[in-house]
Amino acid sequence: MNMLFALALMLQANPSHEIRPIVPASAPAPIGPYTPGTLAGGYLYVAGQGARRPDGTMPEAFDEQVRQTLENVKAIVQAAGLTMGHVVNIHVYINNTQNFEAMNRTYASYFPKDPPARATLGVARMPGTPVEINAVAVADLTGKRVVPLPGYLAKEPLSPGILTHDRLFVSGMRGVELASGTAPQDPAKQVDLALDGMKAVLEAAGLSLAHMVFVNPYLTRNIPSNTMNKLYANRFEFGNTPARATISVSSLPGGAQIEFTGVAVRDLSQRRAVRPKNMAPSATASPAVFAGDTLFCSAKSGFIPGINQGVFGMSVEHQLRQTMRNLLDNLEEADMTLDQVVATNVYLDNIDQFAAMNKTYALYFNTPYPARTTIQQVAPTDRKIEGEGPYPTLEQISLIAVRNARPVSADAKRP
Repeated sequence: MNMLFALALMLQANPSHEIRPIVPASAPAPIGPYTPGTLAGGYLYVAGQGARRPDGTMPEAFDEQVRQTLENVKAIVQAAGLTMGHVVNIHVYINNTQNFEAMNRTYASYFPKDPPARATLGVARMPGTPVEINAVAVADLTGKRVVPLPGYLAKEPLSPGILTHDRLFVSGMRGVELASGTAPQDPAKQVDLALDGMKAVLEAAGLSLAHMVFVNPYLTRNIPSNTMNKLYANRFEFGNTPARATISVSSLPGGAQIEFTGVAVRDLSQRRAVRPKNMAPSATASPAVFAGDTLFCSAKSGFIPGINQGVFGMSVEHQLRQTMRNLLDNLEEADMTLDQVVATNVYLDNIDQFAAMNKTYALYFNTPYPARTTIQQVAPTDRKIEGEGPYPTLEQISLIAVRNARPVSADAKRP
């Protein structure tokens, strides 16, 4: 049988092996090298959407900005042949958590029953919008159900966890007392409470922390990273931890200073950590972890590993090239390529360098590009350095890729 014909038959029989770009007929044009949505491996990945209408204008009132953002998400979901009931996980980024309750009121109208798992974060800036929302939707509703955690954030329009046929999506578990909703003064206590919340959702789903494949710790400057890392490492097996993107944020709702959210795989035999040879085992993060055919890669920066390690690129463009090299190490160790990436998250030190980042980022992907979310999570860092470095980190990127998915092009770009 002709090899190309055989491949076509396989893809027809296994649509999850395709990477299908989703572009609504009427929606705001992407403002960078990304696709509005990517359908692959049985999931739809919706790029971060802002508050602009298809004609480029933006509502003035915040509640209408939230509504327009959700309408943009909805347009992508529907273009994929799905409904908002298929959405299982959402991240909401707002530039002022004082607007949290107003956002919830509008948001709740889009999910009147069994809302998705959700994390809400206060960040410094986003590209041309005061609110940004990304989403993950499951293509097949078989096995989808809410995982309850009685009392946890009961007044918010979210489910503590959402199970699908093969995964568990965990809402942001904050470092607050379950009964009162208040955050203790002790940072270590907040970390433990947030970790306990994540563990409780997993156990309510019949899983354990060992099933986690990816975790986002979101923390403000009031939580020392070494405190978080020490307590976090105690919960996981050394060298077999989840992939992780640890992100500093400007604020979190309800006075919380830390929040954990993430994804777990239901069948532990489908979980496998991947570690390139140039990286030592870690107590806090595996470079990448498989959940079946889906690879979750930890956030990488322009850090050069090995002897004289550190960040030495003095521009976003130079650091980004090293970041892509580090991410490619993970993919190559997993016998994958950049063509199989379906979604990325880009964290910029300064959103004013959005255009410069886009120019370099676009060199590494063929069209159609992966879905993408870009934010500036905190105020820009002080870029002064002593002597010859190292230099402050100016960007980070995490990604999701699908193994066995058909590459969108036979020729990957390799600068």
